[in-house]
Amino acid sequence: MDWKYSNKNHSTIINEKDGVVFLTFPKLEKAGVRHGFSTRIGGVSENEFASMNLSFTRGDEPEKVQENFRRIAGAIGFSSEDLVLSSQVHETKIRVVGKKDRGDGILRETVPGIDALVTNEPGVPMYTSYADCVPLVFYDPVKKVAAMAHSGWRGTVAGIGEKMVRFMKENYGSEPADIIAAIGPSICRDCYEVSEDVAEAFEKAFPPEESAQILENRGGGKYQLDLWKANEFILLRAGIVRENLDVTDLCTCCNSDKLFSHRASHGKRGNLGCFIMIDGE
Repeated sequence: MDWKYSNKNHSTIINEKDGVVFLTFPKLEKAGVRHGFSTRIGGVSENEFASMNLSFTRGDEPEKVQENFRRIAGAIGFSSEDLVLSSQVHETKIRVVGKKDRGDGILRETVPGIDALVTNEPGVPMYTSYADCVPLVFYDPVKKVAAMAHSGWRGTVAGIGEKMVRFMKENYGSEPADIIAAIGPSICRDCYEVSEDVAEAFEKAFPPEESAQILENRGGGKYQLDLWKANEFILLRAGIVRENLDVTDLCTCCNSDKLFSHRASHGKRGNLGCFIMIDGE
């Protein structure tokens, strides 16, 4: 399978089971936590949703989306009916979930306005959705806490990754240096052109030495934005140690034949899914 890597650090592992292709992260795999990031490969959806669309809100047939969830869940190793789905709005609200919430978003409506999920209960698979924005995944192997956050440019400027690390410390006693984290497949700097107002938001949120590495001024009020580097700065500042952090080398836009990309498809697309679950009951 011909993947286009952005920096050759190979911080993602390509897996295949029963025709379903999904990605995992080396440090989270080594920590022994069940997780995965879907690709477009192995589902039943058609046309712009082909084939592993994991969104009920893009116009796809609901029964096909349900089958896609069943397939990706089977490949990663949990029941799709146990999933807790986010309902994202590009903000920074964190929802604590547990066994009582299993099925939210799959069997019934889920809580709206949530961009981050966290649990310390085993057997609760969590899901956030993507099509260029940055997946942030967290696992504390000491306190046995799993979490994930959806970080688009607004969530990144607002520091949702740092907010999650702080939340895990304050609510579960996690030491940031113990947390294993990953910055998952999303749009790369070369593909992500933004306007001056977005660039100014990053220049205000980051010190000059960091914003100089995050932004490239292309002239005419256009900038190239590196969300990977921005989130790396945020997580390191929050206390994640570099040896516990995987930073993606796969761009959704560069690999739009295998990963859904809003930019590459001009909005005609399905959604990818990121999953994490603490094993056991």
